[in-house]
This record gives sequence, structure tokens and C-alpha cells, in this order.
Amino acid sequence: MTDERPPWRPPWARTARAPWPVASSVLVAFVQVAGTKGAAAHQSGRPGLDAFGYLLLLLGPALLLFRRRRPAVVAGAVSAVTVVYLIAGYPYGPVFLSPVVALFVAVQCGHRRAAWLSAAAFYTAHLLLSYVVPAGGQRGPVPRPSWWSELGVAAWLLLILAAAEIMRFRREQIAAHRAARAEAERRRADEERLRMARELHDILAHSISLIHLQAGVALELLDSRPEQARTALVTIKAASKEALGEVRQVLGRLRGPDASAPRSPAPGLARLDELVRQAGHAGLTVTVRAEGTPRQLSAGLDLAAFRIVQEALTNVIRHSAARGADVLLDWQAPEGLAVQVDDPGPAGRGNDADGSGSGLVGMRERVAAFGGTLETGPRADGGFRVHAWLPTGDAGPGDSAPPGDSARPSGGGQGGGR
Repeated sequence: MTDERPPWRPPWARTARAPWPVASSVLVAFVQVAGTKGAAAHQSGRPGLDAFGYLLLLLGPALLLFRRRRPAVVAGAVSAVTVVYLIAGYPYGPVFLSPVVALFVAVQCGHRRAAWLSAAAFYTAHLLLSYVVPAGGQRGPVPRPSWWSELGVAAWLLLILAAAEIMRFRREQIAAHRAARAEAERRRADEERLRMARELHDILAHSISLIHLQAGVALELLDSRPEQARTALVTIKAASKEALGEVRQVLGRLRGPDASAPRSPAPGLARLDELVRQAGHAGLTVTVRAEGTPRQLSAGLDLAAFRIVQEALTNVIRHSAARGADVLLDWQAPEGLAVQVDDPGPAGRGNDADGSGSGLVGMRERVAAFGGTLETGPRADGGFRVHAWLPTGDAGPGDSAPPGDSARPSGGGQGGGR
């Protein structure tokens, strides 16, 4: 087996995910060395820089190479290196740049406690060196700072940590906003996929049921009554053409606004006569009644009402021995539309074997999307009823409850395989 281990790289190359950590550490090292060397010329009372002093000035920036991988450890280590530099009595200068960067990054990476503890330890050590350690215990005659200068150091530390906290909080807010937006987009995509699946189910279930039934009729009459078999085949052709057109229309929405315009109007209650004729070709006589004055519905609500009637009639064709069905559109309530489909029954053989119940689930989801209700179940005379209430938004929010209707079914079950 061949050895596929990656080639060796130096630690700073493995640590840096991008050139910026290395470049920024080199920049900090240059500023600390050059700035401290320039500042030493104006601090005659402190020992000059030697090899150990330069080592400490370079050690802090070197530790900053690992600030993204080990932010808490680097913050503490850089603070300790700076304290050692102060204990040695070397000249003041930009040596404090390394701990500033380390503390800032630690807060940004979420290690807030480690950053604040490192800052507190650093400032405490600075105070001890200034006011507790005797002058004879330090290298060279180190001048004592004033309380005002110590308060200035504390203010700078607090300012740096506060800026880091604000930037961290802002970054978390942006990340939370992006996550919420991504979640909303995923939810909208899931809802759109569910809506498309429900739409395709309604189209294909109705058309394929009609095609299946007419194909059986054509096979039975092909030899004995070829003319009637021809009529069944014509019905199959028309139903398949209609189904293909509606499927193209649904899939065209997935392609976005640049897709070609549909060749036929969107399904709605205005096309209920076509649905009745298709059911008639399948041997089902459908009676449509309307009570009240019909009103203009939104496109989505109009489509939902049409699909409810379509799915209910498909269930009658597939699961019932009845050769007729009644459709009622009740417009009398000003705040909504009641759609009712009655199957006089009885149930056909194999009623529970052919379906999965997804048709009624799809109807319930359509109705729930508009804040309505759906009640399905057997009637007292042995038939089956589907009753949907769809709020139209013509009344206030508190008036959208369905009105009382004694004709509603007493049961609300899923109806087996429908």
C-alpha cells in the first residue's frame, strides 16, 4: 500500500489557513522591535535591549501564529511573555501590541473568560511591579509610574476588550441572521416541494385513475364493441393530454419566471365543467349545485377548491361502487366558501387496498394552508362525504370560523385508502 501522507510543512504553515496570520505576526514583530528600539533612545533610565530582550520581543508575535487554533493558551502565554519583559526592566514601547492582538482574538473566538482573566493577571502583575516590588529588586533604576498612567493602562485594556466584545456580539448577530435566513429559505423550499408534490399527486391521481378505468373498458369492448372501445381510447388520449399540460404547467413554475407562459388557464372553479365531463367519461355522473352568489377568489384559493373537488371525485371513481356524486358550492356565508362532495356509496371492493390515504392528507394540507377546516367520513346512509371550509378573507379574523351546518358528516376520519 502506498504512503499518501502529505509532505512536511513548518508549524507556521500548518497553523495559518491563509497568508494573513503569518503576515500579521511578522508585521507585529517588526513594529515591536523597531518601535521599542526607537523608544529606548528616549528612556535613559532603563537597561538597553540585549539578546534576551529581542527574544522576548519576537516570542510574542511568534505565539500569535497559533492564535486561531489555541486562542486561550496564546492569550495567557503572550501576556506572560510581556510580564517577563516588564520584569526584566527593558524599555517601554509597542511591546504591548502582542497581548492586545491575543486578547482581542481570544474574545472574538469565544474564549471570553480566558481573555478577561489574562488581562486581569497582566494588569495585576504590572501594578505589583510598579508599586510592590522594591526598586532594588529590579534591573536598573526603573522610574515609578503615576496613578494616572496606571489608570490609562486600565482604560486601554478595558477599551480593547469592550471593542472585542462588541465586534463578537455583532458577528454573532450576523451569523444568527444568516442562519435564520438560510433556515427560512430551506423552509420555503420544503413548503414549495410539498406544494408541488401535492399538486402533482392531485393531477396524476385523477388522470391515471380515469385512464386506468377507460383502458379496462377498452380492453373488454375491443373485440365485441370496437366503436365503444374507440370512445374509451379517445377519452384516454384527452385525459393524458390534459394531465401532461397540467404537469408541464406545474414543472414550469420550478424553472422560474423565465419559463414560457402556460398554454391553458390555471385550474380553478371556472373549469369545473371540464372536471365533470372527465368524470362522465369514467362513467360517473356528477351533479354540481351552487348556493348563494359566487364571488371572485384568489388564485391560490380557487386552485385549492378545484383540487378538493377533483380529489374527492377521484376517490369516488377509485373506491366507490357509486356511479354518481353530488358537489355543493355554498357561497352563502360572506366570510368563506364551503365545498362539499357526497359519494352515495356503497364502497367498492378493494377499497382499502388500492390507496395510501395521501389524497385526504393533501386535501387537509391545502385547507390548513388557508386557515380552513376539512371534515371527512362515512355518512349515515353508507356513503362518504368530504366537507371543506375555506375562509375567503372577506370578514374580520375573528369571523372566519365555519358556520354551523347540519349536513356535515358526523365522522372526521381519514377514510381508509382514500
